[in-house]
Amino acid sequence: MTYQEIQLERNNGIATLWLNRPEKNNAFNALVIKELIHALNQLKEDTQSKLVVLRGRGKHFSAGADLGWMKDSAQLDYQANLADSHELGELMHQLYQLPQPTLAVVQGAAFGGAVGLIACCDMAIGAQDAIICLSEVRIGLAPAVISPFVVKALGERQARRYALTAERFSGETACQLGLLNQCYPAAELDQACESWLANLQLNSPQAMQATKALLIKVETGKLDAATRLATEQTIAALRVSPEGQEGLTAFFEKRSPSWQEK
Repeated sequence: MTYQEIQLERNNGIATLWLNRPEKNNAFNALVIKELIHALNQLKEDTQSKLVVLRGRGKHFSAGADLGWMKDSAQLDYQANLADSHELGELMHQLYQLPQPTLAVVQGAAFGGAVGLIACCDMAIGAQDAIICLSEVRIGLAPAVISPFVVKALGERQARRYALTAERFSGETACQLGLLNQCYPAAELDQACESWLANLQLNSPQAMQATKALLIKVETGKLDAATRLATEQTIAALRVSPEGQEGLTAFFEKRSPSWQEK
């Protein structure tokens, strides 16, 4: 598939997924959603891409839904709108459950559904002066499809506040709320991204994927027999795996493991 609205770059085990509509402030429409889903399905099967970064070209991460797309959607019936919302839901679930660790890098504006994209990533960093807003209620809508992921990222109390008030908040506030893990001066954001990726590349790719999958399983906090079994199976499988054996051997031999030498 040739992408028109996004870009997918692969370099040294890192895949960068770019929203590429800077002239539209990276607002997304049906085609953007379709292309992102296609790219995520590709990455899910890509054993060479160990980390995935989500970014926006230009001044803004994403202004949320494209106004023209929303205007057209308003003319559609319920079933057609349900199909549209299903595609957006598919995008969010694919991003949230992608096997590889994901890092969102946020600059400028991140409105509406773009907040959902950030919340679906495992980690997120951003500019201190970024402007973030769950803006849907201002135009008679709701942050519906993204709401489960926003609640996970912000917590229920803060999600209620910002979804109901549509207040704008800064990157610094987003850090305090937990939507962003860390924020930086805008001029230092690219360098910070490189630093985060360099640190992640020190880790076993297999172990990171196994850890992510396990955390998704245990996120409900249930201490039942199935959860206990999943934790026990995960560590046992990693200990006997080639990467697990290599990591333990390298540790005891006081050398770097093979994945750090690439």
